[in-house]
Amino acid sequence: MKLIAAVQTAVTDDLADLEPSWYDLHAIELERPLIDAEVDLLDVQISLLDRPVSELGQRRLRRATNKVLAERRKASNRGAAVRAGDAA
Repeated sequence: MKLIAAVQTAVTDDLADLEPSWYDLHAIELERPLIDAEVDLLDVQISLLDRPVSELGQRRLRRATNKVLAERRKASNRGAAVRAGDAA
């Protein structure tokens, strides 16, 4: 019987490297409000797929869209502040 062995070194030697770092987790937490706002917008869009858009539906969609835009603006400003802080 022939022994089969790996000729190359393993690509993922240490499984601890697969875990997110503190920096990754912190970045996700900073993006959490935007993620939540996008999920809310998606929920509203899905709820409006199978029925005609009423005044209340339009209002919900507009509010959800404005919330996403506000969170994107906050995230963008936060990113610009971080980049400006790095340059100093």
